[in-house]
Formats: sequence, C-alpha cells, structure tokens
Amino acid sequence: PSQDRPQQAHLDLDVPDLEAAHQRVLGLGAKLLDDSPETFRVYADPVGHPFCLCAC
Repeated sequence: PSQDRPQQAHLDLDVPDLEAAHQRVLGLGAKLLDDSPETFRVYADPVGHPFCLCAC
C-alpha cells in the first residue's frame, strides 16, 4: 500500500491452529498489528498489506 494506491484487498485466512499459524507468519516476515480479538489476529505482510488469521 502507498498514498497513491491504498489498501486494495484484505485477506482472511481460516487456520485450524491460531498459535501455530501465528508463529509461522511471523517467521515469514509478517508483523502483528492486533491480537486483542480472541478468534482472529490482524497482521501486515513484509510490505504492509493487511491480512487476518482466523480460528472462528
């Protein structure tokens, strides 16, 4: 995302094990943005695109 092209899409990924998926995406370079909800977490990929891991 940039000022010229702000967020264009947001991915929600359903995962069976939220903690395991959390560790994996952090290892791949994601940054945790919000972990306050109990059933999902919000991240940004290494260039800033947002996505969620959901264990709903």
